[in-house]
Amino acid sequence: MIRKQLRPTDVKRLNRTWRRSTEHRLALILESVTGPFNVGSIFRSAAAFGADQIWLAGNSTPPTNPKAGKTALGTDRLVPWKDGLTAVQAVQEARADGYTVLAVELTGEAKPLFRADLGRDVCLVVGSEDHGCSPALLEAADGEIYIPQVGKVGSFNVAVAAAIALAETRRQEWQTLSPEGQ
Repeated sequence: MIRKQLRPTDVKRLNRTWRRSTEHRLALILESVTGPFNVGSIFRSAAAFGADQIWLAGNSTPPTNPKAGKTALGTDRLVPWKDGLTAVQAVQEARADGYTVLAVELTGEAKPLFRADLGRDVCLVVGSEDHGCSPALLEAADGEIYIPQVGKVGSFNVAVAAAIALAETRRQEWQTLSPEGQ
């Protein structure tokens, strides 16, 4: 049997099926993520996983930056975003909107990503490329999660970490679906 890639219409139908099987809201806070290619990549991943909101805190680069836009490929139009906030203000807004705020950060209290309770409305936070999440943000968040690693590298690129956390959040929600949701 020859395997063929899905046609665009079939991809849209498949994505619609997954969208209908998704109940929980998903959002992101980017704290001082300054690399425009990282920001663009995060927006693209957020759009692919159906994020409802992105808050740009600290000195995060907006997706209107030409380099960010080149990577985002227009997905900044698909995910509402807000900038000009401090990290604590972004956490407060997310919480007021009903999200549980979880920072993706290595701390002594952080839970492994796969053990975190992500089956609810979740706002994931990723911090700057160099320093991660600020102490003020960590204090304001509802908890911390980390991505287990077994290699000799100490961390992921911020855009990759965001994509992994977004994917795991949706995976946890979808794991109980019946086989026809595949």
